[in-house]
Amino acid sequence: MKFRTKMTICMVWLLALAYGIGGSLLVSSSFRASLEKEKSSARQSCQMLLNTMSILDSYSSISDTLRRLDSAGGSEWNGLVVLSNGATIYRSGTVTGWDDEIQGDILRVRDQRILISCAVGSGLTDLQLKASYDISSIYVQRDSQLHIYRWTFLAVVVVGTALSWLLCTWLTAPLRALTRVSRELAEGNLSRRVRVTSSDEVGRLSAEFNVMADKLEQNMEEMKRSMERQEEFMGSFAHELKTPMTSIIGYADLLRSQELTEQDRREAANYVFSEGKRLESLSLKLLDLLVMEKENMPMQPCSPKALIEAMAKEFHPILQQQNITLSCRCQKGSCLLEPDLVKSLLYNLMDNARKAMDRGGQILIQSEMLQDGCCIRVIDNGRGMPEKALKRVTEAFYRVDKSRSRAQGGAGLGLALCRRIVELHQGDIQFSSKENVGTCVTVTLRGGAA
Repeated sequence: MKFRTKMTICMVWLLALAYGIGGSLLVSSSFRASLEKEKSSARQSCQMLLNTMSILDSYSSISDTLRRLDSAGGSEWNGLVVLSNGATIYRSGTVTGWDDEIQGDILRVRDQRILISCAVGSGLTDLQLKASYDISSIYVQRDSQLHIYRWTFLAVVVVGTALSWLLCTWLTAPLRALTRVSRELAEGNLSRRVRVTSSDEVGRLSAEFNVMADKLEQNMEEMKRSMERQEEFMGSFAHELKTPMTSIIGYADLLRSQELTEQDRREAANYVFSEGKRLESLSLKLLDLLVMEKENMPMQPCSPKALIEAMAKEFHPILQQQNITLSCRCQKGSCLLEPDLVKSLLYNLMDNARKAMDRGGQILIQSEMLQDGCCIRVIDNGRGMPEKALKRVTEAFYRVDKSRSRAQGGAGLGLALCRRIVELHQGDIQFSSKENVGTCVTVTLRGGAA
């Protein structure tokens, strides 16, 4: 059963119950009021008759007086009996419903009549009056009211049902809209939203549903992009493996199947060794990425200046061979870092700066302390990067110049590692670069103050 049908049934039931109880009470109270009025009138008439009879001095006078009242229409009674010591001295009409042994003052309602018995002492003797008063008119009036009430009740139920159905249809319209939109979302149309037309509970539900749909669409888009990145990652990974493995297999087969001179044999062995080292470097970097995806590294107080100077000292011989000048401008201080990861970050940034230079150049490393960490900049005057490459440089296996990077032993994982290291330090990494001018990498690490 639909919700609006349930609401309509409940509303009609409550309306019928309220109108039924109210109408019944109204008719009943009106009838009781009329009945009490008739009872009061009967008592007054009885008392008037008794007072009249009490001043008369003979039974014949009582009979004559009552007969004259009846003939003149002065009595409302349709049945009247006057007794004196059990003997009837006057009778008018028919008095039924009395038990013979009933004595004293009694008033009751029976068969749409008021039956009344009154006793009074007079100058003659004790008198008793038994009378019957027809009140069928108030019963007719009650039946007429009940008849009108039944037809009114039926009309109210019919009209109330129609209005309740229309009202429930209007009230449940937003819920039907939610149902339609949720069905479309389930079918894959993630752009559908519910129109919010009110600020009540249903309106707030629609608004929260739209928020949920927005998040669902964002999550699905993110999942889609993640799957695309995974496919691209696997394709790039397979390609990266294919090239060195082809060289290794080719030169190994050459060494195995042919007789070579000492120089050719040494050259083939060098190729096998270099490509093997390249595979080793690739596997280690992939392992680092996997480990960092699953672990939260503990932070400890460290001096960024000390870490940078240590890495500069380690890199100095390699840079000297390429005629590259390295300088550091570091601010003193300490913050919470993971030293091994920061060293790996600095190594990859300095190595990329080195690879961006063909014949000498300059690398500048700057660091400054922040309230919740530090900021490190690595600036070089190498080849630079095109603007379209800046958004993808931290993707795994992405390389601006594939042939040059592969020749230099790169696999395109260094900056992906750097991005993950920065994320573990609650920071961010930014690139600014111009071709043939140079590159500036700004890293903000917010591991916290020491």
